[in-house]
Amino acid sequence: MANFADKKTELSLAKLTGGAIHFDIPAAWFQSLNPIFIVALAPLFAMLWVKLGKHNPPTVIKFALGAIIGGVSYLIMVVPLAGGLAPGELIHPIWLVLSFLLITIGELCISPVGLATTTKLAPYAFTAQMMSLWMLSNATAQGLNAQLVVVYAKMDSGQYFLYSGLLTLAIGVLLVIISPFVRRAMKGIH
Repeated sequence: MANFADKKTELSLAKLTGGAIHFDIPAAWFQSLNPIFIVALAPLFAMLWVKLGKHNPPTVIKFALGAIIGGVSYLIMVVPLAGGLAPGELIHPIWLVLSFLLITIGELCISPVGLATTTKLAPYAFTAQMMSLWMLSNATAQGLNAQLVVVYAKMDSGQYFLYSGLLTLAIGVLLVIISPFVRRAMKGIH
């Protein structure tokens, strides 16, 4: 996303506002969107899960929702890229903002829920080790994500976002399909 923001996103507010505002958005600012959205939305999600009470979806369904919303965040990027970009053509930054918003919503369905569930499912004597494994899984995912930059550099941006989005959607659907088995294995831990 950082590479996309830098190379394929219109960062000149003068061009976006017809010359009303003369400012170039630094591409690095887009990396601040995720933490800003997390700080803004985390309390809302916490209230939502509490408010749902007995109608609160099980953990595996929250994970599935997170994956599906994450997939949609990539598929959103296909819309402005449909048909390809002409040489020198850049997309409106609102598409990137929307993608970051959706990926953050997906993240909020997975990360805090995963942390809480890890502590509930871990045997008491191994809680710290299980939390470490949860963090290690996140670190591994980030390492794999860093390797995808090589794939991004070798293919069309639209295809990259399309395939990434479809794969993530498929994972979300798979989680929904296996959710009854996972719920039984969790033995009543919500």
